[in-house]
Amino acid sequence: MPGQKLSVVVTRRLPEIVETRMSELFDVELREDDTPMSKSELVSALKRADVLVPTITDRIDAGLLGQAGEKLKLIANFGAGVDNIDVQTARQRGILVSNTPGVVTEDTADMTMALILSVTRRIPEGLALLQSQKWGGWAPTAMLGGRIGGRRLGILGMGRIGQAVARRASAFGMQIHYHNRRRLHADTEADLEATYWESLDQMLARIDVLSVNCPHTPSSFHLLNARRLKLMKPSAVIVNTSRGEVIDENALTRMLRSGDIAGAGLDVFEHGKDMNPRLRELENVVLLPHMGSATEEGRVEMGEKVIINIKTFDDGHRPPDLVVPSML
Repeated sequence: MPGQKLSVVVTRRLPEIVETRMSELFDVELREDDTPMSKSELVSALKRADVLVPTITDRIDAGLLGQAGEKLKLIANFGAGVDNIDVQTARQRGILVSNTPGVVTEDTADMTMALILSVTRRIPEGLALLQSQKWGGWAPTAMLGGRIGGRRLGILGMGRIGQAVARRASAFGMQIHYHNRRRLHADTEADLEATYWESLDQMLARIDVLSVNCPHTPSSFHLLNARRLKLMKPSAVIVNTSRGEVIDENALTRMLRSGDIAGAGLDVFEHGKDMNPRLRELENVVLLPHMGSATEEGRVEMGEKVIINIKTFDDGHRPPDLVVPSML
């Protein structure tokens, strides 16, 4: 009907400026509190909305999509990753899926470097020592960490974020190595001064720091399993700002406890917020609550991309950030 606004349901609180703009453009239903929707709430939203705006905390699987109403035509995901959505089933039901790629690249790469430095230079341990009021003053052998300049950084997943990490790490004097589903173009590889490893196993055995920057897909689940983790040097460090499911968290915890891996910086966990409790007990681990993309600027830009995707769809065109199953 001409003049009728799209019905849009948002599953989580978004930045105020984004919510205000959505309210101006659409018939939007905003979340009153910042808690994830229950399964029944998601089902209800899928039945009454033209467009659903979920986040990575919302599991939109085939079962839920089977209960969607005839109105639902677009799932405009607030986030770049879409492993929380069964895209194949959605497309089979005539529901488009869009995401917000590219927005979190710089912020996540910044956090990756922060974690590398935090683990290798033992920053949280130093902070804890001061807060405990047990610091006895400077000493030549106290709180010794490691220099990252000259170390080999292995990047698992050389997409936008992986390449941004490579540029930052290169500025710190690290040697760049990478494993990816596809080798980069020769010009890009030369620009990054990066060495490609077709064999992940061979790369893991030779690097000093591993940065996980690949998405979670069926083929990447537990890509870093116990066998592969054992290939790494005992002095190696692992940093993950991508998806927790890529690493076998229990195997990693055991190896960190035994000293078979020197340290880890983790911003994501295999089971969301329900991490292995033994990780919290380890001094050689830096744990963050999924903060990699958490900047005000990034969240607003993500919201703007969501709005553009919905508005373009409402105007009868293909959303610019349309996700198709072949992309996954």
